[in-house]
Amino acid sequence: MKANYQNLFQDYTYKSGVHVKNRLIMAPMTTFSADENDFVSQEELDYYKERANGVGTIITACAYVSKSGKGFDGQMGINHDGTIKGLSQLAEAIHSGGAKGVVQLYHGGRLAVPRLIPNEETVSASSIAPLKDRGFYSINQAPRALTTEEVYGIITDFGEATRRAIEAGFDGVELHGASGYLIQQFVSPHSNHRTDEFQHTNLFSLKLIEEVKKVIQEYATKPFLIGYRFSPEEPETPGITMKETYSLIDELIQADIDYLHIATTDAWAKPRRGIVSDKSRTECIAEYINKRVPLIGVGSVHTPDDAALVLEKGETDFVAIGRALIVDPHWVEKVEKKEADTISLQLTKNDKQQAVIPTPLWKLILEIEGWFPVER
Repeated sequence: MKANYQNLFQDYTYKSGVHVKNRLIMAPMTTFSADENDFVSQEELDYYKERANGVGTIITACAYVSKSGKGFDGQMGINHDGTIKGLSQLAEAIHSGGAKGVVQLYHGGRLAVPRLIPNEETVSASSIAPLKDRGFYSINQAPRALTTEEVYGIITDFGEATRRAIEAGFDGVELHGASGYLIQQFVSPHSNHRTDEFQHTNLFSLKLIEEVKKVIQEYATKPFLIGYRFSPEEPETPGITMKETYSLIDELIQADIDYLHIATTDAWAKPRRGIVSDKSRTECIAEYINKRVPLIGVGSVHTPDDAALVLEKGETDFVAIGRALIVDPHWVEKVEKKEADTISLQLTKNDKQQAVIPTPLWKLILEIEGWFPVER
């Protein structure tokens, strides 16, 4: 094993007490593969189990906490107690390989899919339509602004989802505050024009953390962590810039979370607005955090050298691997066994069974040109 790979395999204990065996994380990626009731499917169980032997942590595909928040076909729910049985099986599948399991909690807000939610009515911080190219689907209708009471209701939904994750045997939850979804819609000056207490753009996030921590204290019988994923910038004007992100980071750290997780498709992309720097966003954020809280870096990590560079040059504490783990479920084991040269970097049309990829996800991989490295 190369010397710079060894850092990838250092163990770590979060402030909450959750211990992980290494610094490699399976990034949360939508599978579109829940069953017709939005319960975890057998194909998803097989998919996660196949990838649980190497990484220290698996962050699941996002699970919606409220009926009004469903954002994908085949998205798993965590919005009622009937989901706990399947989630328990998922936690068991992840633990079977020695990984810790974290459920990503989600509400689509104005990017929820109208045909998948009650009355086809999207909701958000304010009644402002999203940009047409936002999200996996093109949603351009103006949402209804949530009442203050409804905002608190959704905060309760996140708390109840956390309780279900605890009862299912998971090791933590991650709040999906990125990619333009509801939590980010409250943070953003583009989508939050409220006049009540939630006009303070970070308050919704802080109330969520407060609720989740209260539920953890009441129900958790083992160490249980809370993380937060954020997009450092957004394309809307006015919108989130690095300046707003730094302010959010300060408040999230003060709220005493276990980690922060950058959402970016390229770990080395440079800031566009809010600050001027020749460094990447990842480097700037890591420098600003200054080890006050663990940071997960991600984005275009395909090879072990990519991962090592994010950890070292990016100065992150963890590195999340996304599509590379779909292409080769045993990416991490191969690095650890000094077999990095055998890692598969490209799928072929015959790899579905070997790579243990759920059918709905596989169909999308084949349909969308350039979405995955596929030999065609």
